[in-house]
Amino acid sequence: MTREGLVRLAPFGFVMLWSSAFLGAKIGLRYLSPLAFVAVRLTGCAAVLLVLMLLLRRSWAPLRGWRWLHCAIAGVLVNAVGLMAPHVGLTMVGAAQVALVQSLAPLLAAALGVVVLGESLGRLQWLGMALGLAGVALVVGLAAARSVARLDGLALAGLGVVGLVAGTIYFGRFCRAVPLLPGTTVQFAAAALFAILGALLLERPRLDWTDAAIAATLWNTFAVSLGGMALYFVMLRNGTAARTTANFYLVPGTTAILTWPILGERLSPLAIAGFVVAGIGCWMVNRRPAGSGQTGR
Repeated sequence: MTREGLVRLAPFGFVMLWSSAFLGAKIGLRYLSPLAFVAVRLTGCAAVLLVLMLLLRRSWAPLRGWRWLHCAIAGVLVNAVGLMAPHVGLTMVGAAQVALVQSLAPLLAAALGVVVLGESLGRLQWLGMALGLAGVALVVGLAAARSVARLDGLALAGLGVVGLVAGTIYFGRFCRAVPLLPGTTVQFAAAALFAILGALLLERPRLDWTDAAIAATLWNTFAVSLGGMALYFVMLRNGTAARTTANFYLVPGTTAILTWPILGERLSPLAIAGFVVAGIGCWMVNRRPAGSGQTGR
């Protein structure tokens, strides 16, 4: 496949893989504690990438001049904070609800892009931001009214969004020129160390290695973290932060479709309406008027 073909297909592959991660996580969290699950997942990714660096004899030179530190910070934000908080949240709320909260990512990325990356938003896009927030509020407000535990779970999902978007903006600002393999290796290595410390300090790790746990861990490690995040950074290197995170507006609906028949998670009409409204809002935020140029690259 050509590089241009990969760039075009990356959004579709990313949405499917990222959506499947919620299903894998809900299954894996039945047998593994959340932070330990993330630590194992990220450690596996780091190990695979390090082996690839050695086998392919890739140079570490592009990481000189403190670029390695920039990649490490981006990796901790996107892969550690962006995963650890939502995984804890998944023990409190449904996968589709966490996915919906993550649809805030393109809205937040677009807003920060105005300040940090010099991107611009038109009136239609600001209206889209309002619609996206309203869509999220339809589900978040309902869940918060049910119990404090559900509110805590959604708040942790929101913390994951902050980490993801902060790491995305940071990557776009400091790491875009770093070759993909060495940059990603440092990102996952730093994230793995952070997650291991988090698991040791913040929870009592539980690792019950059943067949289902092994399958969920392998899928979320190789397909989602290595495959999905590679596609994410390919999109980020070839577009703006707002356009890249816009793909999250498709994740809640896709996640709901995957979890409904397998996990039996049913959605209320209000939650479905929230999915639709948030999706329309995110699309409006990231829609470029005809003839406009792309900024922030």
